[in-house]
Amino acid sequence: MADEVEKVTKNVIASGGVLVMLYFDIHANTKEAVQELGTGFVNILIQKQGVVYAMGEIDEPVGGSDGKNWSSSVAVKMLTIDFTTLAAICMTHSPFNIEILRPDEITMPLSQAHDLLGTISATCAEYKKHILTKIATPGELAQLQENLKRRAEMGKKILGRTGDGK
Repeated sequence: MADEVEKVTKNVIASGGVLVMLYFDIHANTKEAVQELGTGFVNILIQKQGVVYAMGEIDEPVGGSDGKNWSSSVAVKMLTIDFTTLAAICMTHSPFNIEILRPDEITMPLSQAHDLLGTISATCAEYKKHILTKIATPGELAQLQENLKRRAEMGKKILGRTGDGK
């Protein structure tokens, strides 16, 4: 079995994949809830598009002085099909540490760099939108909507100049 996993790992890395260790922290009100959250979280990661495999290990939960605030860390060894997939997972789930195990150097074609930058941009836009809708006044929200309309109009003009955007 270990030989088969290594064979798959080598093949995926040769095609641009990345083998990493990701470290996350989890918190809940009970020890059992921390363990359940950790298990469910690893299961979510395993099912992400572009993840070839993921194996998680949950540390023994530690209780706070009040006995209610439990926490633990989860170490996840993961193989992704490319760096863009890894970046998207990091943006979505915010590990507190990332260790790239293989390859020794990351290179990517320009199309993958475009995809990565698009993913970063879209994720940041979602976060900004979420934050602004939570803290903005009605007047600020109206201004935001106006800015988005202008941005869309500029995008249409740019696409018109370049044909289909390519």
